[in-house]
Amino acid sequence: MNLIKTGNSWKFATEADLEDFVWANLKELFGLIPLKRQYYVKGQICDILALRENKQLVVLELKNVEDRYIVQQLTRYYDALQEVKPLEDEIDYQQPISLIAIKPNFHRDNFTDKKYHNLSIEFFEFAVLADEFNYYLQIKNLDLDNEKVLKIEIAHQDRERREDIPSPSRGLMSHLAKCSSEQQEGILKFRQKILSFDKRMEEISSAVSFKYGNGNSKTSKFCTEFYFDSKGIPIIFLWLGFLWLGLKNNSSDRISRARIWTDWRGNALLEGYVPSGIGTKINLSKKTLSTRVKIMNEIVENKGFKDHKGYKDMLQHSKDRNRIARKLNNSEPLTYEERKLLEIDANEFTHVIGGGRLNTYKFDRYDSLNGLVEVALEKWLKRL
Repeated sequence: MNLIKTGNSWKFATEADLEDFVWANLKELFGLIPLKRQYYVKGQICDILALRENKQLVVLELKNVEDRYIVQQLTRYYDALQEVKPLEDEIDYQQPISLIAIKPNFHRDNFTDKKYHNLSIEFFEFAVLADEFNYYLQIKNLDLDNEKVLKIEIAHQDRERREDIPSPSRGLMSHLAKCSSEQQEGILKFRQKILSFDKRMEEISSAVSFKYGNGNSKTSKFCTEFYFDSKGIPIIFLWLGFLWLGLKNNSSDRISRARIWTDWRGNALLEGYVPSGIGTKINLSKKTLSTRVKIMNEIVENKGFKDHKGYKDMLQHSKDRNRIARKLNNSEPLTYEERKLLEIDANEFTHVIGGGRLNTYKFDRYDSLNGLVEVALEKWLKRL
């Protein structure tokens, strides 16, 4: 974990560091089973979803600083989860959803909000303690009937963080002006996170690209890049390792520039490796497959094709799926559009074109964008 000193006390460097530690120690801290992190549901992003042994759902919201509105935030999560009821195979929705707020200190308004609330909400207050040799997380349940205090050790990393974060350049702000509000917020958030990670981190700007690393020489190491294409659409690149992805038949641990898809709501995918530029081949494939996904969804919605063109679309669909399935079986990265094409169930029409039944794939899991950025930062630090 990355810890920083503020005055005479210690704290997690970022909220993501706090979340990483709680996620890794859910069993010891709360007796919970990890389920999902940064889980998106109906416009809300839940920090952590976990389960009790009886399959009761527990939602945890974490703050690294004081926050007056955490009860309202948990209420929105509760409402979205109750309405959508995701992950029903793993969660028993007959039991009430439990809500947990974790912060270094609670504002008096938090207690007022909880006092007049009908939902089950627990407040846990934490502090980072240090002795001569070790660091510890001390966490206390503020429920008056259960004042339990727990202390566990934090494996930490001493590192000098950069505090003098420069304001975004005019060039970056010009590109952001053409982006959606979600893209603007996401890029500025991660820029702040990346530049504050280490005092050696710099921003290297060009007309369409903003890289982050320790300088811009032949020996420099990069970790992140925001690249704006000809239409002004931002694309994220992260320097990640092949072995981290668990790719088959690859013994190399070298770092490569990976293109990342994101919905800018926390979900992300590694779509492929691009040594330089924007990845023209990936772009063309995504554009073509996006059209085919739309066509096939229309065929499924209309319960079949009506003409020769539809017949050709079905043949192409079968070829596309076979090619993408081979990539999947070889543990190669898939683009967002490739995953969506594999999810389309056109089984009832395959007999018309003389093919066998197509396997239906479901991809419930996406990577966390924040998690991928964290990995890229840690990989960068080890390469210096």
